[in-house]
Amino acid sequence: MQNKIGNRINEDAALTEKALQTYLNEDDERIPFLFDAMRYSVLGAGKRVRPFLVLEFCRLAGGSVEDAMPFACALEMIHSYSLVHDDLPCMDNDELRRGKPTTHVKYGYANALLAGDALLTYAFEVALASENVAPALKCEAVKLLSSRAGAKGMIGGQQIDLDSENKSIPIELLKYLHSLKTGALISCACELGCIAAGMDAQHPLRKAAVEYASLIGATFQIIDDILDVEGDEAIFGKPIGSDAEQGKTTFLTFMSVPEAREYAAQLTEKAKSLISDFDGSDVLCDFADYLLNRNK
Repeated sequence: MQNKIGNRINEDAALTEKALQTYLNEDDERIPFLFDAMRYSVLGAGKRVRPFLVLEFCRLAGGSVEDAMPFACALEMIHSYSLVHDDLPCMDNDELRRGKPTTHVKYGYANALLAGDALLTYAFEVALASENVAPALKCEAVKLLSSRAGAKGMIGGQQIDLDSENKSIPIELLKYLHSLKTGALISCACELGCIAAGMDAQHPLRKAAVEYASLIGATFQIIDDILDVEGDEAIFGKPIGSDAEQGKTTFLTFMSVPEAREYAAQLTEKAKSLISDFDGSDVLCDFADYLLNRNK
């Protein structure tokens, strides 16, 4: 199963990489570093979890990967910008990301800040690039992207995360934090795939997609917390033990590693049950298991 889903993830990642290269192929000698820093931040690395979910939910909903690809690339640009800013000295101050120096280490603080800003704004232009998705649906997609990436989504989660450093917070707040910081873009990915296929918000699959996303998003974060404690830095692609160094509350504050793995397994089974009755859902069920068992 792992080889099968691994191959599908790699296939979708390759399609996404090719499209991202096309969108990020611009250069202007009057603007030094910016386009290089944007490409450096996005291309050639990363699990491409969010684009995978966009493409696979679009397939499951009977849509076209070509129509979904602008949404997938836009979402990956927003995710990548968030990592660039997360790594800055004013935030997590990390020097390694995806197995290579972080963008601010490579290009400097100011250039990294601008590269992140440029990726965020360009993402909305890219999201509108699909020629076959109806204008009303593209507007819905952009509104969803904006909401899930903003103050009521990812950025709101980042604010809670910053405010929680060196503090003890209850598990309810920790879950809410990650439902925004990690879960919001994962949920957005699943819905964007449905939108690309022309599916309205009341369709049973789109409703199931939102719930599935919430559960695998929580699993993703739990496994991240475990890998930050016992992962292999060469495989994980970023420093081990950074959460403890920054005084962050994690799921392992409240449970042991075996308990956390069991909790993540329960969430995974529930996520799979939500979509298993839809024809063709085996890929996304296997993907939920893949996230549970990942080592990077």
